[in-house]
Amino acid sequence: MSFADLPTVNAFLNGTAATLLVTGFVLIRSGKREAHRRVMTSAFACSILFLVSYLVYHAEVGSVRFQGTGTVRTVYLSILLTHTVLAAAVPFLAVATIVLARRERFESHRRLARVTLPVWLYVSVTGVVIYLMLYRMSF
Repeated sequence: MSFADLPTVNAFLNGTAATLLVTGFVLIRSGKREAHRRVMTSAFACSILFLVSYLVYHAEVGSVRFQGTGTVRTVYLSILLTHTVLAAAVPFLAVATIVLARRERFESHRRLARVTLPVWLYVSVTGVVIYLMLYRMSF
């Protein structure tokens, strides 16, 4: 594997994290607390692997400029802006949510998870969208 493969790996990790987040939500709503815990821990692990891979890639390659123009560029930059701002919050939200659960402070965990889940899910899904727009759209 080369550095050129890392964006695809990153998109895969983001997509996997998104799938695990939705699965974890369904599991907790079904009362399957232990399965929820395992799936959410896996989602967190995917996100950590993504972050490491992302940092390695950009340390080696630098930034990659979007080649589109006009409306598609505006859409891309809008998605990128919201993704980036929210992505900066995800590690703090995720860790705090996990710590509350591990300390069995489930009411506080539940309240914070209602914020963490949609933000984390948005960041994971838009990460895949950004990858598709940046690396798979032809201009």
